[in-house]
Amino acid sequence: MASKTTRPVLDTRALNRATLARQLLLTRAEMSAQDATEHLLGLQAQNVKPPYFQLHARLAGFGPAELAGLMESRQVVRMVTMRSTIHTHTVRDALTLRPLVQPARDREINYFRKGLVGVGLDRLAERAREFVEAEPRTMAEIREELLKEWPGADPQSLSVAARCRLPLVQVTPRGVWGKSGQVRLTTLNQWVGKDTGGAVERGVEGAAEGGGLGGEASGIDDAVLRYLGAFGPASVKDMQTWAGLTRLREAFERLRPVLEVFQDENGVELFDLPDGPRPDAEQPAPPRFLPEFDNLLLSHADRSRVIPPELKGSSWTGNQAHCTLLLDGFLAGLWKLEDKAEGRTLTVELFSDVSKAGKAEIVAEGEVLLAEMGDGAGEVRFGSIRA
Repeated sequence: MASKTTRPVLDTRALNRATLARQLLLTRAEMSAQDATEHLLGLQAQNVKPPYFQLHARLAGFGPAELAGLMESRQVVRMVTMRSTIHTHTVRDALTLRPLVQPARDREINYFRKGLVGVGLDRLAERAREFVEAEPRTMAEIREELLKEWPGADPQSLSVAARCRLPLVQVTPRGVWGKSGQVRLTTLNQWVGKDTGGAVERGVEGAAEGGGLGGEASGIDDAVLRYLGAFGPASVKDMQTWAGLTRLREAFERLRPVLEVFQDENGVELFDLPDGPRPDAEQPAPPRFLPEFDNLLLSHADRSRVIPPELKGSSWTGNQAHCTLLLDGFLAGLWKLEDKAEGRTLTVELFSDVSKAGKAEIVAEGEVLLAEMGDGAGEVRFGSIRA
């Protein structure tokens, strides 16, 4: 929404540097993996390895074993939250963010209504809960169990409804670095082994009954402040894109008296925390290798603060996202890590010419990635990675 009032203007580079600072991408942070996961409000985790690479790009001294240990000790979990995608969250965030996005999960069920004729959703949720809490189950097993009671329903619609109505987590070894495992699901409360007093379930049911935003206003306001802390300065539409929600304007208006308000070069109103870092637009930004689906590239309605307009869509082939390279804070190329007969190779594809000094910086950062996310052996090459 364009502002009708003149506010201080933040240009694209200023927004870029502010966002990189919040995302821990200007300087690697001396922070634990658990604290960073919470600061970032979760790590996009459609695939197993991206959360590890997201933390490697952001944290000093990070090794995959740290996040793997948090997964195995059940201090962080993998579950569907924002934008109906899998994220790695701390348990505390799983308990608060899952109810927040329940209205979007309810809308998702509506897309499958034709396959759910005659199915009581409350009964479905209870039946599915009992089944997955007895032991973790695959989605195929959940479908088969629900079909026993509703044999005329569409199998996929039944499993989608169960996933949307229940806070289901993927149990380990799925998601653990260096291990493999089928996707098996149980409820968050069952997996973390603590009495949450039905907090998640109450939040889910309350959102479903009220049809508005999940949770109380204070919880929504807290999420807004935390979003700005990780992704700001940002517009209302930016946060709605990140969360996959609508109707967040009311929360921003409640918080307006305690927020700084700016506008971008197009006059769009941007909100920020008063003490949010807004570095000089010319502060150096080192090269960073980000995995596919990194939230930096997915959490704003206007992504030009990171993706130059002429490169829009260049990090995708069809529905497949590529790993991305940031240069001077902006998308500048793609990368791919492969184990070949001659050894491990990190191939970098640049979208435009880069100076010899710039290439040397890319190679140095790539060698850090090879050393800390592998066995240390390997080579950084420049070439093409797209078919």
